[in-house]
Amino acid sequence: MHLKHLVLNGYKTFANKTSFDFTEGITAVIGPNGSGKSNVADSIRWALGEQQFSLLRGKKTDDMIFAGSSRRPRASMAEVLLTFDNSDGFFPVEFTEIAIGRRAYRDGANEYLLNGNRVRLRDITDLLGHTGLAERTYTVIGQGLVDTALTQRPEERRALFEEAAGIGAYRDRRDDALRKLEETRHNLERVRDILTEITPRVGQLERQATRARQYQVLNGELKEHTRRWFSYHYQHARSAVERSTAARAQLDLFSSP
Repeated sequence: MHLKHLVLNGYKTFANKTSFDFTEGITAVIGPNGSGKSNVADSIRWALGEQQFSLLRGKKTDDMIFAGSSRRPRASMAEVLLTFDNSDGFFPVEFTEIAIGRRAYRDGANEYLLNGNRVRLRDITDLLGHTGLAERTYTVIGQGLVDTALTQRPEERRALFEEAAGIGAYRDRRDDALRKLEETRHNLERVRDILTEITPRVGQLERQATRARQYQVLNGELKEHTRRWFSYHYQHARSAVERSTAARAQLDLFSSP
């Protein structure tokens, strides 16, 4: 694996789209003071997912975007694209080239790209965690970083050795699993609180449900008895009307001359 291409567009002092090709062997970026050599190193660290702006010699996302000059306005976006040769399978994916990119906008939004597709930062860190290229690693060494590493306390230097040993990805997975377990614990506590709150009401709700079922049964029986009662009296009244009609007909027959 080696870095093949580096493309910067609107990143810090690189207002125009600038490409660097890194061939096999030793490749160096040289130039006078103030030419942007340190910005090139910062761009690599930034594209690999660095979130600590102090390591990028900045304070916020705007500091990563070209701020403008007397000849041209400021840029609205910064983009850095790294292309790695993966013909030896250094990255655990089935591609001979891996293109990792990052974009930043002035509203603070960031986008991460993997072979031209938008992905999450977590996807980038998971991929790099298996290669030793994770953020804040020994891969990109800026000015003064060597002296800083030598003067660190043992517990501070531990992170450097952990990244070099390639266990960063497993540590991140452990932290993620612990975070999920903690969230599950909080959810269980909430469920217990809800059960404690509603348990005293369960008996009352059961009695209300029983009464509701009894009401439905009794209401159905009442409707049935009411229907039969009205049917009986209807038939009884109809028979009385028929008898009265027949009796009147006979009276009319006898009273006729």
